[in-house]
Amino acid sequence: MNWIDHGSYLEIYPPKEFNFEECLIFLGRSNQEVLHQTEGGSVYKLIKVNESLILFKIGYINASIKVEFPISIPSIHSRKKVAEYIWEWFDLGQDLGGFYQVASRDKVLKKIAHKYYGLRMMCIPDLFEALVWAVIGQQINLTFAYTLKKRFVEQFGECLTFEGEPFWLFPSFEKIASLNVEDLRKLQFTARKAEYIIGIAKAMINGELTKELLLQKQDDQQVQKSLMLTRGIGAWTADYVMMKCLHYTSSLPIADVGLHNALKNLLGLESKPTKEEIKELAEDWKGWQAYATFYLWRSLYDKNT
Repeated sequence: MNWIDHGSYLEIYPPKEFNFEECLIFLGRSNQEVLHQTEGGSVYKLIKVNESLILFKIGYINASIKVEFPISIPSIHSRKKVAEYIWEWFDLGQDLGGFYQVASRDKVLKKIAHKYYGLRMMCIPDLFEALVWAVIGQQINLTFAYTLKKRFVEQFGECLTFEGEPFWLFPSFEKIASLNVEDLRKLQFTARKAEYIIGIAKAMINGELTKELLLQKQDDQQVQKSLMLTRGIGAWTADYVMMKCLHYTSSLPIADVGLHNALKNLLGLESKPTKEEIKELAEDWKGWQAYATFYLWRSLYDKNT
């Protein structure tokens, strides 16, 4: 990690392949988002460190990420935790040189890798949040998924208000483990999704499912298998979580609708590619399938791609 603690603010030095504006476009893709707010070239985010709620504001000045604390300056320990969180959230530990090499030789990725150069995987450092978000998104469109997430967070999450604006924390698994299915049905969750989410929370309370345990596994297949032992986590959900939370650059959520649509658009196909066709294309993305997918998702926000 490359950063300096200036006391009242932090300065984080990202790798050279970094485009803050591109990351903001991804973060600002839904006006229903409740877990961060983008405003005038900055992003505001609330996290919890040792029971304290910390609101920070991230901007980008002179090739460095500037982190300010609008409410009060946290302790040295908490400032370090904020820097670590941002480093992981923006996937700044990843050397993207290899990805751009792969992309430069690939007919699908060549154009978009150049166009979105410096875009980083916007990660979800919290395992529970990543899993729940993936379960919420199963078999529904993104707009409705954001609506459900907003209800879930506003019903069960913690909130801090600054200058009249509410900033939200994702609900803790401890809180969700104590709910019953009906509590989520009221928010328009299906009974099955409600069962899955509460089941995941319980598995995390019991210590059966933790980020630390998953990161100790030897390879991505072991991690995928471990995740899929929990009810409600299928291959797509496991791959999504491995890509967005566990930093597996080789994860490929092959059944992903967004991936299919992006490939259809970019290749000018009449219909969506089959899984076999995607597997064949992905042969050339070895080691970087997750980044290829993320860049393909990004292309969906451009009407003119």
